[in-house]
Amino acid sequence: MHKQAKIEKLKLESLNRKSIEVYKESKKIPVIVLLDQVRSMHNVGSVFRTSDAFAIDKIYLCGITPCPPHREIQKTALGATESVEWKYQENISELIINLKGQGYSIVGIEQVKGSILLQDYPINKQQKYALIFGNEVEGISDHILDLIDVFVEIPQSGTKHSLNVSVCAGIALWEWYHNLFNK
Repeated sequence: MHKQAKIEKLKLESLNRKSIEVYKESKKIPVIVLLDQVRSMHNVGSVFRTSDAFAIDKIYLCGITPCPPHREIQKTALGATESVEWKYQENISELIINLKGQGYSIVGIEQVKGSILLQDYPINKQQKYALIFGNEVEGISDHILDLIDVFVEIPQSGTKHSLNVSVCAGIALWEWYHNLFNK
């Protein structure tokens, strides 16, 4: 039987973390996140942290979505509100129209008739994307559904058929990151 070497966790010092200044100047993937009416400050903070990890270009906080600085957002963001560029935009419809004019493909992460499964969606390196994540209970606002170019759904096999919005963001952003970053 092969004897395994002792496994040691990496120390923070050995992870070669970037400073906030270096991070802000580093390469980002052409993805922005739109949080549509997300209520929970913990979810907002988690999306900031995930966006930092996957080098997302920017986050837009829309409607009732809470904004930094706030202790409850910081709890889960762990400083990512300082590294990830963000902006508050009350009217998400205007924002979507503006982003379309800038060449973004607007992608709703939502379960709708005709949605494409995440693993089947062809992510194009030449395209800029705006990914919309909706409210914890209602999902993406009904009044903006017609403005969205395509809907992508995360396949699920359990009884709930829903995921926490920050978990959805983590899964979807990983998919874009691994398809766009350094490929």
